[in-house]
Amino acid sequence: MALNLPTDERIRRFQRPLRTTALALSSAAVIGLMVGLNSGGPTVASAASGQATAAAPWSGYADLVEQVMPSVVAVTATQDTGKRTVSDQPAPQNPREFRRFFGEQGPNGEMMRRFMQRFFGDQMPQFGMPMPPEDTQPEVALGSGFVIDDTGRVVTNYHVVGNADEVTVTLHDGKEVKGKVVGKDKETDLALIKIQDPQAADLHPVTFADSDKVRVGDPVIAIGSPFGLGGTVTAGIVSAKDRVIGIGRYDDFLQIDAPINRGNSGGPSFNLKGQVIGVNSLINSPSGGNVGIGFAIPSNLVKQIVADLEQNGKVDRGWLGVHIQGIDQDLAQGLGLQNEKGALVAEVSDNGPAAHAGFKQGDVIVKYDGKPVEKVTDLTRMVADTRAGKSVPVVVWRDGKEKTLNVDIGQMPSEDQVVANAEQPGEESNTPKLGVALAKLTPETRQSLNLPDDAKGVVVTDVQPGSPAAEKGLQAGDVIVQADRKEVSDPKQVADAVRKAAERGDQTVLLLVKREGQDRFIAVPIERA
Repeated sequence: MALNLPTDERIRRFQRPLRTTALALSSAAVIGLMVGLNSGGPTVASAASGQATAAAPWSGYADLVEQVMPSVVAVTATQDTGKRTVSDQPAPQNPREFRRFFGEQGPNGEMMRRFMQRFFGDQMPQFGMPMPPEDTQPEVALGSGFVIDDTGRVVTNYHVVGNADEVTVTLHDGKEVKGKVVGKDKETDLALIKIQDPQAADLHPVTFADSDKVRVGDPVIAIGSPFGLGGTVTAGIVSAKDRVIGIGRYDDFLQIDAPINRGNSGGPSFNLKGQVIGVNSLINSPSGGNVGIGFAIPSNLVKQIVADLEQNGKVDRGWLGVHIQGIDQDLAQGLGLQNEKGALVAEVSDNGPAAHAGFKQGDVIVKYDGKPVEKVTDLTRMVADTRAGKSVPVVVWRDGKEKTLNVDIGQMPSEDQVVANAEQPGEESNTPKLGVALAKLTPETRQSLNLPDDAKGVVVTDVQPGSPAAEKGLQAGDVIVQADRKEVSDPKQVADAVRKAAERGDQTVLLLVKREGQDRFIAVPIERA
């Protein structure tokens, strides 16, 4: 029921909420400006004085972006993958791929034909296009990178250009130039490209920051080409340091919340001085899109790897020859340690540097070359950074006391050599592989793995990151009981089973694996060189 009020009363009732709202907005504005003051925004007067004090206006990130943007490039890597089937392709991401899936020759062509006929009847338009032969479809990877010197060297990710047959670098001014991969390192996901005609390119090298001085909470901007959109800038902070996320043996990431997506890979993250603090490498996302958790390779590691790649085209790392694991509270108590620091030797590789130096299973490495070892990743990085041939003192905890062992650090085996126990000496390099290093079960191994004395099989001592075995979830400490449905007790038997399966034309080899007392079958793809 409408109220019959005098006009003046209606106006007064209408004005009350407006005045209240205006007061709220005024308060919010003052609070907002005060917050802006604390975050580097303009200075404002206090509400009591009513007098404004002007400050230098904050220009945001614009000046910084203008300074560093010319250093960032887009990277297009093309690989001739040979004949592929449509059913093996991922979901369509663009109109061309849409036609490949829903065109008349695509796997969903009949579904689309019925859909179109329902709406258009006899006047149904022609949709799709005949697909070109599958073997003419190259695989294209889009990523980012940045120029590091006047000679045309560009840093990017290994996973962008690792298998590329052709690399194109798009500079900040839109000019496209040819690039060549001069070095790459799968372990750290870094690669080095050289622009083939640097004199014809307008190059703007970056400067690197000391990533050891980066602090959690520092502002950061990321620049790259997400989804092919070159020159995209995002901002955030360093969320965490020293992240180990299980990607490889040398995990040591800066975690950032500046949005990065597919295509940002290889692009730089800058501090507010315009210095590179890291190389954007991957994101943690259930959906594949950004959720505010990204990871960048620290600049100090980048500088070290790039120097090796420039000199040798690869990274030479030291090798100790042990399989190590972390120490929890129960293990520390059982070993008589005062704390949970150190790296426990779970396996000593036959004929490796550690074996020759007298290391034993159950030793706890607490100091390496004079530096304390607090966790497994500390030792992994220190050994990798050691020059092969150098004699290093290593302090281990054994039988309730410390003991110093001098070890001559060896050369880290190549990817092929890592699976040496699955590839016998003297065989051709095209021997099929799984990507694992294997050893016989010994009484000590059975004890460390809590296996019965009569347990049979072959123990996995190492798994090559990115290998078929790694992709199927094999882990160091797994025991292979059967290979190709035959019991095994020697690494050579596993190698023979893999070889015979490959000769039959099998794409996988069936393994029966025991882990934590439970058996499981795992079909591991066979990798052919």
